[in-house]
Amino acid sequence: MDSMTEPRTERDLLGEKSIPADALWGIHTLRAVENFPLSGRSVHPALIAAYGQVKRACAQANFELGYLTDEQFSALGIACDEMTAGALNDSIRVDALQGGAGTSLNMNVNEVLANRALTHMGRAPGDYDALDPLDHVNLHQSTNDTFPTAMRVAAMQLLAALEPAVVALQEAFQAKEREFAHVVRVARTQLQDAVLTTLGRQMGAYAEAFNRDRWRIYKCNERLRVINLGGTAIGTGLDAPRQYIFAATERLREATGLGLARGENLIDATQNFDVFVEVSGILKSLAASLCKIATDLRLLASGPSAGFGEIRLPAVQPGSSIMPGKVNPVIPEAVTQAALATMANDTAITSAAAMGNLELNAFGPLVADKLLESISLLTAACELFTTRCVTGIEADEDRCRELAESSTAILTALVQHIGYQAASDLAKQAAETAKPIRTLAIDSGLVDEATFDQLTSPEAVTALGFRTKKD
Repeated sequence: MDSMTEPRTERDLLGEKSIPADALWGIHTLRAVENFPLSGRSVHPALIAAYGQVKRACAQANFELGYLTDEQFSALGIACDEMTAGALNDSIRVDALQGGAGTSLNMNVNEVLANRALTHMGRAPGDYDALDPLDHVNLHQSTNDTFPTAMRVAAMQLLAALEPAVVALQEAFQAKEREFAHVVRVARTQLQDAVLTTLGRQMGAYAEAFNRDRWRIYKCNERLRVINLGGTAIGTGLDAPRQYIFAATERLREATGLGLARGENLIDATQNFDVFVEVSGILKSLAASLCKIATDLRLLASGPSAGFGEIRLPAVQPGSSIMPGKVNPVIPEAVTQAALATMANDTAITSAAAMGNLELNAFGPLVADKLLESISLLTAACELFTTRCVTGIEADEDRCRELAESSTAILTALVQHIGYQAASDLAKQAAETAKPIRTLAIDSGLVDEATFDQLTSPEAVTALGFRTKKD
């Protein structure tokens, strides 16, 4: 529209506001923008998209029951589809964090959908006699049932991308398990030399951890699928026809393809946010795995000359503005930060869920913001970890062999053959002479070269115990 068009005037309970003539948002959005200049961050795009799906399902249910005309539903349906596709994101102006249990976002969505639908009807934004944000778009709804429902839908849709990202990471470590199966290295407990293992077994342990995370995430859908749509203000369905309450959930299930189910106790589903705490806890478990394993890789690649140096991580960028030749483990560092942010988000979600009062939790915007951020962060972190780090890991076999043969950890592999005391004597000699354990053991006649190699082979050091004559 012409930028010189006179602004329109909109009214609410508190008075009047001047709104740009072509703006899709209205007076409720403007008040929220003025009231909540908090984070400076936009609402998560997945929540906006999910809200478009929720509003479309509600509109379809209302149309089927005769509460919307053909023209109203047709235009509103197109607007909802546009919101779901992300085409209206610029008009969602409210801050990610806001008071009012999400009412500001719900009203921003209502106004944008109403005004966009009006343009599809050939009318000007603000012509609410033809299609009103409250009387038509929000018909038979409340923030208190649409916001939590949109949260659940958005989370489930984002989790659909997280699960394959975790699977890909698991498979990348499984590939490294096979690739490094023959590389014997020193296992460390409490950062001290312990026993021998293989680099392959180390990678296999990482893969198994992510396998557990993958199945935990898969189960999240069971926690999130129960919605309170149709419960309106507190879960009693106040001001909503019974037929609508059933139809809205059915239409949303059809539109999203998700296994959504109406809560048997809508009052419980409206006021209690424990399900988000549970899902956040599962995300925190993945974050803990990422943090631990990323830290391990940094240790194993440390040095390389003055550290462990057992593996080489892909060099993706120069590491220093002052130290020539330095290359840092930046991908594991980035992954660790995403993991730590997720852990912090979990604390916020837990606190917000605990602070709900009576029939409603007023802190839904914080829960939505942190939960969806965590899922997005973890998805990006897993993809980054897989493609720019794990798949490119190389073993420094010479370094692993050097450390294994010079470490007292190798003595544990000899104990069953030469006895604890003889192994202890070898450890003392190694400390006094700085000679490798291999050399001392063979020169002393305790073992021959073939026996030493057999006892310290990849197969021997990863065997499940040792065999006796009875085996």
